[in-house]
Amino acid sequence: MRYAQRTLHFLILFGVLLMSHFRRAYVPGGSFFFTVVTERRAPILCTGTSRVFLRTAIRECRQRWPFRIDAMVLLDNHLHAILTMPEGDTRYSARLGWIKKEFTKAYLAAGGNEQARSGSRIRQRRRGVLQRRFWEHALRDEEDYARHFDYIHYNPVKHGHVESVQDWPYSTFHRWVKQGVYPADWGSKAHGIMEFDDLDTSAME
Repeated sequence: MRYAQRTLHFLILFGVLLMSHFRRAYVPGGSFFFTVVTERRAPILCTGTSRVFLRTAIRECRQRWPFRIDAMVLLDNHLHAILTMPEGDTRYSARLGWIKKEFTKAYLAAGGNEQARSGSRIRQRRRGVLQRRFWEHALRDEEDYARHFDYIHYNPVKHGHVESVQDWPYSTFHRWVKQGVYPADWGSKAHGIMEFDDLDTSAME
């Protein structure tokens, strides 16, 4: 099923509920889509200890610099998220950098393996756990927000990890099902393949 066709069908079924959610959630100039990737795409993020370290880093970061997690999915070698900053605050880079730093420290302290580092990386004291850069995209409007919101939650199916979005545990999808934003069987391959061709390159994953 093409993305445009699927979106139209989705809006017809859940129009008022869905769009009222996105209008409440979307903050002009303050909602951002992010992708963070592990170094050399090492499959480390979904282990029990890594999830604890990441959850702790996020919680402590939010205590220092508040932000809202609107959507997030965790796969073995990358994560996607939509984060919304407080009004007038766009310091998302500082927040992401702090989360990455604290996760890396905890991961290595627990005996986690890092990838081989170049001489320059060693001199710069950059560890081989997460890629230094991360992808960010300022969401332009409610439609852009909605497309990335769906992209995040469909990602485990896109990568072939599961046949249906509801079968992937490391996702905010389950929160939004409970709140009535998604039906439980949304994103199932049984209903057709969703395509996000215009987002795949920009989203990196």
